[in-house]
Amino acid sequence: MAISYMTQEGYDAKMKELAHLENVERPDVVRAIAEAREKGDLSENAEYDAAKERQGMLEAKIAELKNLVATARIIDQSKLQTEEVQLLNKVTIKNLKNNAKMTYTIVSETEANLRAGKISITTPIAKGLIGHKVGDVVEVQAPVGKMQFEIIEIGI
Repeated sequence: MAISYMTQEGYDAKMKELAHLENVERPDVVRAIAEAREKGDLSENAEYDAAKERQGMLEAKIAELKNLVATARIIDQSKLQTEEVQLLNKVTIKNLKNNAKMTYTIVSETEANLRAGKISITTPIAKGLIGHKVGDVVEVQAPVGKMQFEIIEIGI
């Protein structure tokens, strides 16, 4: 079992999603199966097949979330350091090719959300930044080719 590191916020979001799946989605699927079953012959009942397939996917998602929260380790953000880039740091970088500045928070895969400025620690940019300090220039092999970034700021 792999340990998954996450923030309290990320853990709470996963617990909320799990509760919704168990308390809202699961009863809906059970109802849909019961309704489809009442319509007769199950061998040619597309509604029944669809509801059973939905149930299988839902149960798999519930099992995945339960495993994730069971192996979660919540990181105490008050103990984070900012001398060098690490998980849960907010990092401002400058693309040396076009001088564009970007700020990302480096998070676990389960909390990544590019729209919210959260990138997974497994991305090429995050991997390239980990362990470096403010002022360092890092070269990252991205899908578009090699990119150079200067670390401008490391925060929490």
